[in-house]
Amino acid sequence: MTTIAHSPQAAETGSLDSLIHLQGAIEARLEALLPAAGSERDLVAAAMRDCTLAPGKRLRPLLLVLAAEGLGACPKAALDVGCAIEMVHAASLVLDDLPCMDDATLRRGRATLHLAFGEDVALLAAIALLSRAFALVARLEGVSPQVRADLVATLADAIGSQGLVKGQLQDLRDGILPRSAEQIVETNQLKTGALFGAILAMAGHLADATAALQASLQRFAGELGQAFQLYDDLRDRDAGTGKDPDKDHGKSTLLALCGEEAVRDRLAVHLANAEHYLAEASLGERKIVLMLRSVFTCTGSSQSNFHGPLGSSEQQPSHEGAEHGTRRP
Repeated sequence: MTTIAHSPQAAETGSLDSLIHLQGAIEARLEALLPAAGSERDLVAAAMRDCTLAPGKRLRPLLLVLAAEGLGACPKAALDVGCAIEMVHAASLVLDDLPCMDDATLRRGRATLHLAFGEDVALLAAIALLSRAFALVARLEGVSPQVRADLVATLADAIGSQGLVKGQLQDLRDGILPRSAEQIVETNQLKTGALFGAILAMAGHLADATAALQASLQRFAGELGQAFQLYDDLRDRDAGTGKDPDKDHGKSTLLALCGEEAVRDRLAVHLANAEHYLAEASLGERKIVLMLRSVFTCTGSSQSNFHGPLGSSEQQPSHEGAEHGTRRP
């Protein structure tokens, strides 16, 4: 198993500066693509902006843009596809947090959207974000109609009844039941890995990647998705994540089934495999590796080795706007 050696500190600093610059470009593009909330009556637009522009690392759009550019794709098209992915991710979080789902009160250190705007507006905002994301991909400039069609189909498959939706249902209905490790891994792949798979597949589509390269990208995505879910499980009781702590209490997770030490061992294996497949796809360059290592620093610690906004952990829990409607424009 190959690993990627650390480069000198100057190269680390340059890569970090480049990542922070790219994060800023993503924020600016998201700001421009989301509908303006021109008045107090534009509640759906305000809610769309609130949940999508809330402080976060923007890991998913960063990964898509870096992978696509590393494969030789058009940077402008990659940026817009990355923003579409972030809209989908934001919508999925809004839906996950609803009382009929995970019934969460905190997200990214702030009141969840349904508490701030009401369940009706939150649900409509999530639907509007999904439609905005698909419209953005379908109207993408600078790529062929076939590539646009492939992008739309890939994203739809990842979200739908055999992807995120199926994973969420399994988590809701089966998560309270005893499950084998294999069953938990399947749910983790659907609820977390499916979108990572779409991100890497879409980067490949933008770059007209070969079937062999796409296969390597999917192996990387699979390992990353499993690692990300295990990392999330390890931090479930951490009050510094910006989410409700201990939401997994009583659920059948790998942490509950195998224990913390075994989960940390699994996480280390998944991360090593991910770096291997990243190198196999000729994407083992500094920026992607640095970004991922910043996320998984100490495999369970809320601290990051970044000193800029990219590496900041999610906002500390705050109850500002926790009462219905207090974040309305």
